[in-house]
Amino acid sequence: MPTLRPLALLALLAAAAPAAAQTPPKPEPADYLLPDDTKMTPFKDRVPMVFVTRNQKDWADLKGYFNDGTEEAVDPATGAKVTRRVVKIKVPAGLTTAPPVPAENPMTVEKWVLGKKLYYDEILSSDGTVSCASCHAPVKGFADARKTSTGISGKLGPINSPTVINAAYNRLQFWDGRAVTLEDQSQGPVGNNMEMFSGKADAWEEAVARIRATPELVKAFLAVFGHAPTRDAAAKAIATYERTVLLGSGVQDRAEALMRKRVTDEESGKFELKADDYAAALKAEFAAKGPALKDLGLDAAKDADKLDAVARQLLNGRTLFFGKARCSNCHTGDTYTDGGFHNIGIGADKDGGLPLDQFGRFARLQTGHKDTALVGAFKTPGLRGLLQTAPYMHSGEDTTLEAVVDFYDRGGNVNPYLSEKMRDTAAEAAYVTARAEGKPVDPAVKTFGPAKKPIIPFKLNLSAQEKADLVLFLKALNGDPFDPLIADPKAFPGK
Repeated sequence: MPTLRPLALLALLAAAAPAAAQTPPKPEPADYLLPDDTKMTPFKDRVPMVFVTRNQKDWADLKGYFNDGTEEAVDPATGAKVTRRVVKIKVPAGLTTAPPVPAENPMTVEKWVLGKKLYYDEILSSDGTVSCASCHAPVKGFADARKTSTGISGKLGPINSPTVINAAYNRLQFWDGRAVTLEDQSQGPVGNNMEMFSGKADAWEEAVARIRATPELVKAFLAVFGHAPTRDAAAKAIATYERTVLLGSGVQDRAEALMRKRVTDEESGKFELKADDYAAALKAEFAAKGPALKDLGLDAAKDADKLDAVARQLLNGRTLFFGKARCSNCHTGDTYTDGGFHNIGIGADKDGGLPLDQFGRFARLQTGHKDTALVGAFKTPGLRGLLQTAPYMHSGEDTTLEAVVDFYDRGGNVNPYLSEKMRDTAAEAAYVTARAEGKPVDPAVKTFGPAKKPIIPFKLNLSAQEKADLVLFLKALNGDPFDPLIADPKAFPGK
């Protein structure tokens, strides 16, 4: 028998070894993979989604929220010119800019469909009982109508569920701003053991494994992203759906549109709302028996004679919003939020103390960048869709708009870090001066710290009628109902 050399012997032994002894293939990463264009839907067959705003010439011609069209494009791989289908999303009136879309996550119908399926699928939760929609349901204003949310195994969360409505415009996501984008935000609940995670192993590795065990979803990920399901791709798909949850076209927006037309026709140049503009908007709503009548507490069959009185109330409510009530100090822009963070006293005890779990934005700032002005500060929410998103505040403690207005009327809750926008700084300066001069000071004023800094809330002193008018104006921001493709979990394009 010939003698085998060492290398030949090793090769013979390796060939004879049982299959179980061989090293198994390394699993694909769960976080991200690079795309393979050959596995994706061909460029000419991808259907992009584009936002069209009121200042674009074809906005008025779009009949619904989702509109079919075509576009000329160049295939980046071949350089060939193609004509392909495009879906144009009619951005509701009042939202003057399109939601920002990251360059690395362009919107397509296929991606939107995948994102919507994931949004309503409990597969993302450890025990298959919780989905994104569990806390952000269309029928509840893309929130959950609870003071604080209930997650996996019935666990009660510590904070009110913020709405997804117009979240595409948010500068930062979550009440404390810990997520920068919708793509970032959509990853958070999956790993949160108060929301979707059972606390075993790695939340996203487990979620991706469950998705990869679902052939229909694997096929969709391949077509959209050119690779197997990953955390990165799932987040992008969900964000694509969330980016289309837009609300506008309220009575306030229609009154403003009528005002612009009136001023243009008059050639007066005075772009100021009048009661007549609100009356014209309400008249059209009565004629159409539109949903805004219910928002305003009006009956289409009985209340037409109230039209002028309600119009005056709305104008007065708007005047208060931008004036005496000081709402616009924080609630500005198309979605009525400055995107900032303010301490209004929610979470403070009767002595002004704030527990650590109420530190808000301050707790999320990087070490070395902790700004004490943001202790107890939470994000300014937008004001569209308020009638659908109760209860209010990050604590969910106010159940009505009337209660919210009362809260601001008294100046919020006193604490050492109360926002200057909530304080009577002139009265505070007068208090300090009087104390320094040995003059009597109001014993009811709360002071804090070694320097005994006075914190005096700015009281609005609104009358009962003013409060009612302000609440009515807030209701006029509610907007039209969502398109069924957005609000119906079972509705998809072409079905």
